[in-house]
Amino acid sequence: MNTNRGVLWATATFGGVLFLCLCVAAAGAALVWFRNQPELADVPAIAATAEPTPAPSVNIPDSSSEPTPASAPEPPALPDDLEIVRALSRVVNDVAQRVSPSVVNITVEVEDDLLGGFGQGSGFVLDKEGYIVTNNHVVEGATSIVVRFQDGTEAPAEVVGGDPDSDLAVIKVDVDPDVLQPVELGDSTSLQVGDWVIAIGNPFGFEGSVTLGIVSAKGRAVRNPGARPFSLPNLIQTDAAINPGNSGGPLVDVEGRVVGVNTLIFTQTPQANSGVGFAIPVETVKRVVPVLIEEGAFQHPFIGISGIELSPSLAQELGIDVESGVLVIEVFEGSGAAEAGIRAGTREVTLPNGETVPVDGDVIIAVDGREVRKFEDLVNYLDTLRVGDTITLTIVRDGETMDVEVTLGPRPDQLP
Repeated sequence: MNTNRGVLWATATFGGVLFLCLCVAAAGAALVWFRNQPELADVPAIAATAEPTPAPSVNIPDSSSEPTPASAPEPPALPDDLEIVRALSRVVNDVAQRVSPSVVNITVEVEDDLLGGFGQGSGFVLDKEGYIVTNNHVVEGATSIVVRFQDGTEAPAEVVGGDPDSDLAVIKVDVDPDVLQPVELGDSTSLQVGDWVIAIGNPFGFEGSVTLGIVSAKGRAVRNPGARPFSLPNLIQTDAAINPGNSGGPLVDVEGRVVGVNTLIFTQTPQANSGVGFAIPVETVKRVVPVLIEEGAFQHPFIGISGIELSPSLAQELGIDVESGVLVIEVFEGSGAAEAGIRAGTREVTLPNGETVPVDGDVIIAVDGREVRKFEDLVNYLDTLRVGDTITLTIVRDGETMDVEVTLGPRPDQLP
């Protein structure tokens, strides 16, 4: 019985295996047949690997999803660096060609052994009548003046008027009007720090020299290097190279319009540019030059005080309860300030550096509503006014703030 059961089990098992092999062979043959059919060659062999047919889309709002932003337009292509430099070069080329014929070389003869009897500077043609603007220090004290134009024309000149306190002068030549190429005056009030400016002049006698720079600062008040004890106000500071011989030449904008008159440099190396030059703003030229042509001189308004700037640290040392402003240390007799009752200090304090300062005078903190933090704030504002104008000074006196009206008189030739 056991032997028969074993034979039956073996026979059944062998039959099952044989049937399974036949099924696999049939499946393989079918797969080969399907693959060989041309119209079905691109159908995947295993249905499970095919992409499922997508279900119909249903628009279900989702408050958490963000809308897909529209693609941003491509930014415009920027010119390459070389093209930018070429564009700037073209601007300077154009300005130099248009303005240089208006710039003159001025040679003066003076009775001064230190200068060897001669001096030199620059100027620019104002109009067809032969008026030329330059610095007062270029022609002051000259016994003879010769003007040389770009085309080589030379002519003697005479001084029409000069103003040492603005360092402006007007001279006049008598030449063929065709030689005279007047400049175009611009607007120095619209200048911004960083604007490109171009200086044209005759440094060290090198005629028609052109230098490029920027406006480094505005509203500088710099002590006049001449004998006068007053500051040159509202100056334009520039790093365009200015050297001896540039004095009186124009500082122009990129449109070729005069925005200033080059006047001085600040340097610790004598007779050399150090990147700090100054120009008189053209707004001062517009105000002073017509008066020089008509009257030969210009009167500047004078408030009649001297003072020192207060800083928080200095105010603390002096025991003054005002952190900034101008401390009045002297009031000149007969001035508008004296007549208005402005007070100078009388109680003196010695500072650690040995300087003695009167500390109980008025402190000016505003003029006509404009804050005064530094002395140049006051000087620059007065430069925009005229003799006879009345201003309102806001002062601190004995801890109290008050307004005082002051009528401006003419600036004296010498201080007492």
